[in-house]
Amino acid sequence: DEVEVVLTPIEFKIEQNYPNPFNPVTIIKYQLPKSSFVTITVYDLLGNEIKELVREIKSEGIYQVEFDAANLPSGVYFYNMQAGEISETKKMILMK
Repeated sequence: DEVEVVLTPIEFKIEQNYPNPFNPVTIIKYQLPKSSFVTITVYDLLGNEIKELVREIKSEGIYQVEFDAANLPSGVYFYNMQAGEISETKKMILMK
């Protein structure tokens, strides 16, 4: 018999975007061990908010969100995930 295995993540985690460097679209994967209010926001090098990618309650699981930077100049950007008690930031590079 076939058995379906559903994995529940054991920690809050946001992964490095892929591809990186990117032009103009990249994927950001993240995981939640429990239902949480999640925000994922992209910032420029000066800390200005560029775009909010996620702002909602998500149930536990593994997700991915696409970031399209077609209208942005090349450079370094940061993305931050806040979920539950954690806040994690990673760097990404847009090369046109």
